[in-house]
Amino acid sequence: MMTFLKRAATFLTTYTSAIIILVSVVTFCQPQLFMWVKGDWQTVVLGIIMLTMGMTLKPQDFAVLVQRPVDLLIGACAQFTLMPLLAFGLVHLFQLPTGIAVGLVLVGCSPGGVSSNLITFLSKGDIAFSVGMTTVSTLLSPILTPLLMVLLIGNRVDIHAMALFKSILIVTLLPIGLGLGANLLWGKSSRYQAICGVMPGVSVLAFACIVGGVVAYNGARFFDSGLLIFVGVFLHNLLGYGTGYLAALAARMPLAKRRTVAIEVGIQNAGLATNLATNHFAFHPEAAIAAAVSCVWHSISGTLIAAFFQLIDARKQKHAPRA
Repeated sequence: MMTFLKRAATFLTTYTSAIIILVSVVTFCQPQLFMWVKGDWQTVVLGIIMLTMGMTLKPQDFAVLVQRPVDLLIGACAQFTLMPLLAFGLVHLFQLPTGIAVGLVLVGCSPGGVSSNLITFLSKGDIAFSVGMTTVSTLLSPILTPLLMVLLIGNRVDIHAMALFKSILIVTLLPIGLGLGANLLWGKSSRYQAICGVMPGVSVLAFACIVGGVVAYNGARFFDSGLLIFVGVFLHNLLGYGTGYLAALAARMPLAKRRTVAIEVGIQNAGLATNLATNHFAFHPEAAIAAAVSCVWHSISGTLIAAFFQLIDARKQKHAPRA
């Protein structure tokens, strides 16, 4: 049974983008399938995703925080300056409506996405550095995400920073802490390790539920401003990859780390942004749609950029001089 579940988890993680798109299309046609993903249930589903992240963390993963403080400082600064400012710039460049503006800036102010670690692995980046950047940005998010939202978009909508702080604390640090605690207690158990091997698949299903819930309630509104949302999300994500890579290049990081910073900056925890948009900006439903579109697109673009890096490596290997 466990072997089957592991294979299923591998399938789900391999075809995450296709699964998210399929769920979006099916839900658009049959919205009642995911009408249950709202309010507290949506928070629980997101908590499962973050619990998975906590279960994959080990004490040695935190060693990178001590071993590479300068690299992580550069990564954190890039994470919480480039994406928020890019979102802010796109909002003003295209004069985006308030709802879309809130969603795009919220995605930009969110921490790194959990899937970034997998994309880094596929791209032959620095895995330990990727985990470290995701961990640091997630730990900082309860403070920096509300603060940045107030600074960048607070003049357009009412933002309750303390409510955002509490929500992020509940759906990120609490489940991550529980997962890390479980890892410390039972990490050496073979049964626990088997469960951990299945959890990435569970995370993909939970991720699909988050997107499905937003599509179920707001999918019909997508056609009102869908093109504008997609253009904003596409440019935000693409510029995130590019500026992240350039920031790492300016810091004279090696190739593996440059790829890692590009991925960590470009791929945001749009699932968290979707939850926050749904619960705290309900008067602007386009915000949740923009965040949900980011969920889908970041999954797709992540696999595309991994394929791009793999193609570069293959070409380099092909033209490398033979001994």
